[in-house]
Amino acid sequence: MEWVQNYDPLGSRFLSTVLAALPILVLLGLLVAGLSAARAACLGLLVAFLVSILGFGMPWDAALAAAGNGAAFGLLPIGWIVFGAVFLYHLTLRTGQFEIIKQSVAAISPDRRIQALLIAFSFGAFIEGAAGFGTPVAISSALLIGLGFAPMSAACLALVANTSPVAFGALGTPITTLAKTSLINEMSLSQMAGRQLPLFSLIVPFWIVAMMAGPRGIIGAWPAILVCGGSFALIQFLTANFHGPTLVDVAGGLGSMIALILFLRVWRPKEIWTFSTEDQNVAPSIPTTRQVVRAWIPWVLLSAAVFTWGWPDVKQTLNGGAAGHPNFLAGVGSMTFSVPKLDGRIYRQAPVARLVDETGRSQSAEVAEYIFPWLSATGTSIFLASILSAIWLGIGWRDFWSQFFSTLFQIREALVTISLMLALAFVTKFSGADATLGLAFTHSGWLYPFFAPLLGWLGVALTGSDTSSNALFGSLQRITAEQLQLNPTLIVASNSTGGVMGKMIDAQSIVVAAVATKQHGSEGRILLRVLPHSLALAFLVGLLTLAQAYPLSWMVP
Repeated sequence: MEWVQNYDPLGSRFLSTVLAALPILVLLGLLVAGLSAARAACLGLLVAFLVSILGFGMPWDAALAAAGNGAAFGLLPIGWIVFGAVFLYHLTLRTGQFEIIKQSVAAISPDRRIQALLIAFSFGAFIEGAAGFGTPVAISSALLIGLGFAPMSAACLALVANTSPVAFGALGTPITTLAKTSLINEMSLSQMAGRQLPLFSLIVPFWIVAMMAGPRGIIGAWPAILVCGGSFALIQFLTANFHGPTLVDVAGGLGSMIALILFLRVWRPKEIWTFSTEDQNVAPSIPTTRQVVRAWIPWVLLSAAVFTWGWPDVKQTLNGGAAGHPNFLAGVGSMTFSVPKLDGRIYRQAPVARLVDETGRSQSAEVAEYIFPWLSATGTSIFLASILSAIWLGIGWRDFWSQFFSTLFQIREALVTISLMLALAFVTKFSGADATLGLAFTHSGWLYPFFAPLLGWLGVALTGSDTSSNALFGSLQRITAEQLQLNPTLIVASNSTGGVMGKMIDAQSIVVAAVATKQHGSEGRILLRVLPHSLALAFLVGLLTLAQAYPLSWMVP
């Protein structure tokens, strides 16, 4: 039986918006109140069921199917990425190699501000560009805590740093998706994002240092911060405007790391900033070059594997080849399953749907398929890197599998939590509650350029993905822009550039950061720490978009 979404089920825009927001408010409220993430997600999912079925009129079996689809997506690919990153980290700990990594990073600079810039921002941006989907938060926060950062600090730094690169993550997937859903030229969107985000790529490194060390910490390290953020911003601008979205973060992350390391050969901060709990009198050990190479090889293997798996041609091959040209992995490397009671059953309406029939509903039903890409998943590339690392480090198969199951046992509750979070997000999406929330922003008239990025921010906070937010709201943004006689390229691109600032507060990222830093149960505290930063940065994107819509319109391609 077909079902058409209703974006105003209560006959009142305000009341319907409050109803749509209820599951998210319950989830966030319970997290802030200190309830465990698993319990908060379970209760939030229950509220989402009630809202979707009783409030929005969604068939109960479709709601149940949507939850199942989301839960499966939470395990693969998201949970598989988290497990792989934590597992590799534990392997290096088990062999004592991470101690060498700590010493080698300290040899570059013992200053904790510099270490945060290198790992959380530059290396995190490279991993974001290669993989996306939570991978940089998992890996960067694990590296930071291994280097001796406090767990809460490691989680928050990794989350805030994973913002300005996100729109070009996974080899430009968010921008590519946005172009498909909005029917706006991909290069134009890349150029527009490349004329907004470089400013924030310059700001974010200063921002994360201020989080750690305050204004005085910025004064003592501003040349290094400027080199780190400035080099990334310049490469991001040039690549996005003259090449396209695919290699923006990969080139920017690598360029930023190289520029900062070279700069540190000729400049050092006058005062080394460390955490107050650290022993200042302990002289750091200096490992040999051979020891450093041996210790870093697992992470080099990780970077190479993640980058290779993210390349479109490789991913297509692992998934079984192109349509009409299958290879020997067809039906094996990736399996697609139609979700019963959901696939082809849900129809969106105007103005959320762009192509509609005479009744105002979308011409085609929403596709609901679970793709099981076990071979092409980013987590698989990390697991392969773990196998190669075990061989390189001389870890026996008995110890390898012992650590495998030990890691799985340690993060079992986190995996359940991620599944519940994604189940809630999918129920919200297929019920139309997400569109109801989005439509609330479209009634702001000439101020809409300010609110357009906030719509993207909301989309990422709800779905956990800039790609998903772009797929969800890309068409709506273009329709609204055309109705208000605003530049569609600017407004549509701002969905992605504003959305990246919501990445740090989505439930999926919060749980990933908590798992990687061994703080399961502290998700509410992490959320409270990063929420003000997310709101402030999203507000700044809104102001920039508003300025570009009017006095700075010359910046729009």
